[in-house]
Amino acid sequence: MYLHLGNDYIVNVKEIIGIFDLEKSSVSKYTRDYLANATKEGRVVNCTMELPKSFVVALDEELTERVFISQLACATLRKRMDIISI
Repeated sequence: MYLHLGNDYIVNVKEIIGIFDLEKSSVSKYTRDYLANATKEGRVVNCTMELPKSFVVALDEELTERVFISQLACATLRKRMDIISI
């Protein structure tokens, strides 16, 4: 099954490592450094042109880590995952 992250972006649910609130988690220096390094390495996929609210970390089949920036709130993405798992 796939999780819709906003706009035309989807990710396989089995590939998701975590869903994080951007505002709350970016308070940490470690998270800011992680996101900065992911951006430098070209692993960030921006799924929105609006104000981002969350980011999703996923591993694809080749074990390449990707970070998806989404305008959807963590709670919304979590509800969508719950619906998928039913």
